[in-house]
Amino acid sequence: MEPILKARGLVKRYGKVTAIDKADFDLMPGEILAVIGDNGAGKSSMIKAVSGAVVPDSGKIWLEGKEVQFRSPIEAREAGIETVYQQLAMSPALSIADNMFMGRELRKPGFLGTYLRMLDKPAMQAFARDKLNELGLATIQNINQAVESLSGGQRQGVAVARAAAFGSKVVILDEPTAALGVKESRRVLELIQDVRSRGIPIILISHNMPHVFEVADRIHIHRLGKRLAVIKPADFTMSDAVALMTGAMEPPSEVAA
Repeated sequence: MEPILKARGLVKRYGKVTAIDKADFDLMPGEILAVIGDNGAGKSSMIKAVSGAVVPDSGKIWLEGKEVQFRSPIEAREAGIETVYQQLAMSPALSIADNMFMGRELRKPGFLGTYLRMLDKPAMQAFARDKLNELGLATIQNINQAVESLSGGQRQGVAVARAAAFGSKVVILDEPTAALGVKESRRVLELIQDVRSRGIPIILISHNMPHVFEVADRIHIHRLGKRLAVIKPADFTMSDAVALMTGAMEPPSEVAA
C-alpha cells in the first residue's frame, strides 16, 4: 500500500539551528498516525512543512503519489489537507457557522452573490449543522452562537468538524486535548475515531501517551529533527515509547527509520 502523504529528506534551518534534519514521513490511507517527540525534537516543524505552514529548505513531499510544493497553508487546504492547530485559529466573536466557513464563505447564487457579494447565510448554517450532527455534536443547539460562548471541548469539536468537513484527503490535529478536561478529552478522541471511520486519515500530534496508545494505528517517533522509528502500539509499551523518544533506548532494527 502506498502512503497517501509522503515526505523524504526534509530539511529546515533557522540560522544555525536545524529544526528538520533530513526527515522522512509516511501516512497510510485510512490510518491514525500519532507523531510524538520530546520538546524541540522538530515534530511540529515537520508537520508544518507537510501542511504548508513552513516551506522546507530541501526535500520532497508527495500527496497521493504526486509531488507537491505547498507555499502556504491555503495551498495545502486547497489540495485537501486540513489542520487544526493547538490554538484552534478561530475567531471567538464570530458564530460557529462563520468560523467553519472563514476564508471560504458561500455567496448567494446569481446577481446577489456575483455582483453584490452577498453571503448565503442559510446554506452555510445548514451545512455547519449537518457536519456537527455527523460528528455527534448535537449538544450545540444554536449554530449562530458565538464560539466564545462554547466550552473548550465544544470549541475543539467545532474545529475538528471544520477540518473533517473540508479535509477531503488528510486531517492534521496538533495537541487536540492539551487544554481539555477528562470528559471533553474523551469526546475529542471519539470525534477523531468518527473522522477516521469515514475514511479520512489523521495525523495526531500529542504528548498524551494514553491517548496516543488508545487511538493510533502507528506511532511516528521523532528525535533530533528526524524520524527515529515507527512503532505499533500493540508491540511496544508506553515506557518503551518514552525511552525511544528521549534516547534512553535504541530502536530495534525492524522499526528504525
